[in-house]
Amino acid sequence: MLPRNFTEEQNMFRSAYRKFLEQEIEPNIERWREQGIVDREAFTKAGEQGFLMIWPEEQYGGMGENDFRFEQIIIEETSRIHAGDWANTLHSRLVGPYISRFGNDEQKERFLPKCASGETILAIAMTEPDAGSDLAGMRANAKDMGDHWLLNGTKTYITNGINSDVIIVAAKTDPENNPYAVGLFLIERGMEGFERGRNLKKMGMKAQDTAELFFTDVRVPKENVLGDASKGFIYLMEGLAEERLIGACGFLSGAQRAFEVTREFTMQRKVFGKPLSKMQNTEFKMADLRTEIDIAQSFVDQCVAAHNQGLLTSEDAAKAKLYTSELLCKMVDEGVQLHGGAGYMDEYPISRMYSDARITRIFAGSSEIMKLIIGRDLYSDKFVSFFE
Repeated sequence: MLPRNFTEEQNMFRSAYRKFLEQEIEPNIERWREQGIVDREAFTKAGEQGFLMIWPEEQYGGMGENDFRFEQIIIEETSRIHAGDWANTLHSRLVGPYISRFGNDEQKERFLPKCASGETILAIAMTEPDAGSDLAGMRANAKDMGDHWLLNGTKTYITNGINSDVIIVAAKTDPENNPYAVGLFLIERGMEGFERGRNLKKMGMKAQDTAELFFTDVRVPKENVLGDASKGFIYLMEGLAEERLIGACGFLSGAQRAFEVTREFTMQRKVFGKPLSKMQNTEFKMADLRTEIDIAQSFVDQCVAAHNQGLLTSEDAAKAKLYTSELLCKMVDEGVQLHGGAGYMDEYPISRMYSDARITRIFAGSSEIMKLIIGRDLYSDKFVSFFE
């Protein structure tokens, strides 16, 4: 692999975070998978050591460090121990920044410190039973009642749906006249009319609590609205490039881990009296995968650098998300095949990696949606020739 661009401080951060994972997360992940939910202590312990939210200013409990490479390290190291179903990055880097970007000073002071400490767990609710990637199709709505908003609707497949204390809920605020008028509402645990469904059983990501959420005449104070109640759709679009970059970093880290697990197995497993790794078919398959993963890593690292400079486009983020999710699924599929019958057994890590990977081509925008975004861009007036 080509050299990667991390600072000395970031390498020290990686070592410290790896030690934290080995002490506090890795010994518990199997139990969390069995119970279908991560203990809340995982968040508070990460918060205590400064590993939960890096970017908030110190007054809000963070380091004031916006360099995305810190989050990239968190994502990579979490994947290394196969604990991606602990939704720490969703809490800290996907949902939290909405409060920072679009919230006012009072909202930042009220929510961010406890989010950084892990006392308050975050979730975001966009998906509905009949509306996934097509946010314009959502039915959840909020009516302005003068001194408050009245929220009604249903959300589904919400990560941290059981554990969450504050949920950013997207709802239409003028459905009759403007389907793109959307508000982002901060719904807090215990609000009257807010109920959670069951913790949904899933193919993979077993430790990640995923639930349906129900809102029936929930009175939302005006001080719990993020920014302009008609511009939530724009706010969501602004966050999508980073969301897809987060996904790409995680998917590629998963592919890296699956590659190493498969490499180790093929070196140990003997077939016809010699290691499976000595078979030409194995060497060729693994050579192809190593090449694809290394090339993808270079592109993702470049996307991180561009994001740090404010230059990452939604189209390039879509390319990263599309390619890495497809590559992860290819890697785990080949990994299971090279494991043979052992690959189908749950006791082998590759089996769980296979199950966990399948959702990556769906959430944060399906592969088909990514292709639409990329395709529309390359046939638009914005297209720039490589040779210009």
